[in-house]
Amino acid sequence: ASGPEPRGRASTQSTAPPPTSPHHSVPVRLVQRGEAQLKTAQARLKQHPKIWLPRALRQTYIRKVGDTVNLLIPFQGKPKPQAIWTHDGCALDTSRVSVRNGERDSILFIREAQRADSGRYQLTVQLGGLEATATIDILVIERPGPPQSIRLVDVWGSSATLEWTPPQDVGNAALLGYTVQKADTKSGLWFTVLERCRRASCTVPNLIVGNSYAFRVFAENQCGLSENAPVTADLAHIQKAATVYKTKSFAQRDFSEAPKFTQPLADCTAVIGYNTQLFCCVRASPKPKIIWLKNKMDIQGNPKYRALTHLGICSLEIRKPGPFDGGIYTCKAVNPLGEASVDCRVDVKAPN
Repeated sequence: ASGPEPRGRASTQSTAPPPTSPHHSVPVRLVQRGEAQLKTAQARLKQHPKIWLPRALRQTYIRKVGDTVNLLIPFQGKPKPQAIWTHDGCALDTSRVSVRNGERDSILFIREAQRADSGRYQLTVQLGGLEATATIDILVIERPGPPQSIRLVDVWGSSATLEWTPPQDVGNAALLGYTVQKADTKSGLWFTVLERCRRASCTVPNLIVGNSYAFRVFAENQCGLSENAPVTADLAHIQKAATVYKTKSFAQRDFSEAPKFTQPLADCTAVIGYNTQLFCCVRASPKPKIIWLKNKMDIQGNPKYRALTHLGICSLEIRKPGPFDGGIYTCKAVNPLGEASVDCRVDVKAPN
């Protein structure tokens, strides 16, 4: 390599023709050192210096905090050129950044990237009176800090309005938005209600009537959501609307009626020794008292007979009738509005 450039001399740039390689060709700057010195230096060079910048590094190279940065930049030049790296125009911090220069490439290595490693890195390849430069922009990002505060502005119907303050630390990257979550006091589980909200306020609709809700909000950038989120100090109580039921007035109907038999007793013939049943149906309100008679004599309490009444159906069972159990049987129904009765004749015969 030649000595430092004399002060007061003009410098020019010459641009190499575009290469056929997929890498980017970096323009070469020619430093004027006088016609004689330039011709002598160029005569000794077998290959002019040139840097092939990988396509992925032509735009900002983004890494997360803690990631490894390992950049391999190929170049050309014979004899071997001198490769020099700078960070934002200053020498590299060798305690954090290491460089390995080979015959055809230069490697920039950072074991665990930090946000302070962000900036513009420049590689300069010098050979004789010529040099080539390439610039790489590195951005190291991390999750943003949480929004500074969140408050419940208003509650109406089944909706709640929230406002919050943007985070102080955005993680060295642009915010993509905010994620809003809700939790009711009964379950305590958090559910996302809004994602990538651009504004620092929102309205949460469709809350369940009768529940009380807390809300929290996360900030989000390219690296992800903030680790923490502020929670509203006040709960949103979704009140039940007062409902007044108006009933139409109507006249009370009187269903009272005197007893009336809808199905009379039927005459029958009983066989000595075989049980016989008599049936009839009565309608009345209030419920009537049922009295059974035989030949106009009350037979209530007589173990020979069993009387049952259910849903207006009256039955009388004559247990193993004998020759003297024949006659006229009467069923009488009585309530405060009146009484009614039906009769039937029962004959008893010997078995065949």
